Amino acid sequence: MRHTELWARMEQALGRAYARSWAEQQVLETLGGRTVVEALEAGESPKQVWRAVWERLELPASQR
Repeated sequence: MRHTELWARMEQALGRAYARSWAEQQVLETLGGRTVVEALEAGESPKQVWRAVWERLELPASQR
């Protein structure tokens, strides 16, 4: 998964206006107590970050 796909999925799940804000504010324990943005900046793979987001938002399995 590329960063662009991660952001596209987040925008689909949260809406374009809210996705970036959510990614900067929500701390996810599965990402080591970091936000999406912090995890990506630290080098976490977009695939791993998406899994954490998917789990936190309790999205359907079809969006995994």
